[in-house]
Amino acid sequence: MKIDLNADLGEGFGPWRMGEDEALMSLISSANVACGFHAGDPLIMDNTVRLAKVGGIDLGAHVGFPDLMGFGRRQMNIELKELATYVVYQLGALAGMAAVNGHRMTHMSFHGALGNMVAADSALAEPLVCAVAAFDPTLIISSSSSRAIENAADKCGLRVATTFLADRAYDDDCLLVPRKVPGSVIKEPAAVLQRVRQLLEEGTVTSLNGKHIKVPAHSILLHGDTPGAVELARTIRREIELAGGCITPISQLLA
Repeated sequence: MKIDLNADLGEGFGPWRMGEDEALMSLISSANVACGFHAGDPLIMDNTVRLAKVGGIDLGAHVGFPDLMGFGRRQMNIELKELATYVVYQLGALAGMAAVNGHRMTHMSFHGALGNMVAADSALAEPLVCAVAAFDPTLIISSSSSRAIENAADKCGLRVATTFLADRAYDDDCLLVPRKVPGSVIKEPAAVLQRVRQLLEEGTVTSLNGKHIKVPAHSILLHGDTPGAVELARTIRREIELAGGCITPISQLLA
């Protein structure tokens, strides 16, 4: 069994840091890097790209709403054409940083509120996914389970790596439960680890309502801003390896 271990990184701003990126880099196989809209800035992006290159880690753009104050977790009403340009802008920013550092961008993912909206709405997913394809048709979309994104990617000729969010609750349709709902974020490490074990052994997740749902995951995602993220990542990696799994970057899984 091969699976990617993924984390959201580069989510500080200026002198403010969030998460332990360098420590996480030693444990993961791919990274989603904030591109300056919900978090991140040019210097942080550059440093994160350098770390990813040294570690042989797949590099992805983490694309969100222009919402530094809300960390990209607030819904915004933006006209589709304008929103598509925001997606391309963020992809270009990280691709540029990767190019000057001799690394390459392998994937992208939608962050926070934008990610939840795209996953649930085909009318939103198709133009934004097509914008990704127009920018670079070789990019992989890393996404939680979403029929809207999968259908849009199929139309645009893009590959999708389905990602299991170990610390987030799912509804009965295998979509992420909004953060405002009690129990949407799973903070207890033992509970997160049990969810990973269930995924590895059964290929399922238990929804917030108690339903067992199939998750054909290529990747397991950890949030770098979660307290104790490094130790949790270390425990999950050990669990995967004890189960006979091999931590493998997204680009190699979908080659």
